Amino acid sequence: MKIPKATKRYCPYCKKHTEHKVSQTKKKSPRSMTYGSKIRARKRGQARGMGNRGRYSKPAISKFKMTGKKTSKKVDLRYECKECKKIHVKRKTFRAKKVEFI
Repeated sequence: MKIPKATKRYCPYCKKHTEHKVSQTKKKSPRSMTYGSKIRARKRGQARGMGNRGRYSKPAISKFKMTGKKTSKKVDLRYECKECKKIHVKRKTFRAKKVEFI
């Protein structure tokens, strides 16, 4: 996907439309213990009750099949205001295999 290097956007700090420099960063994971890994543990009958029951020492169970890995990552775009030099992010991200700045 082709994205321009600079765009005119609304800056929440200046409170007006200014020129912004667009940059891409690696998408950060929101948590270490993901929802999927909690489900897997629950389906194995682990992470239950009190004390350590060897929560993650058992091998994967073959009763159920989780869906495969996604082919593309979500793009994390950062916008830097050229006037106040503050960086803000776009709330809504999108999936793309390759991002090119033109």
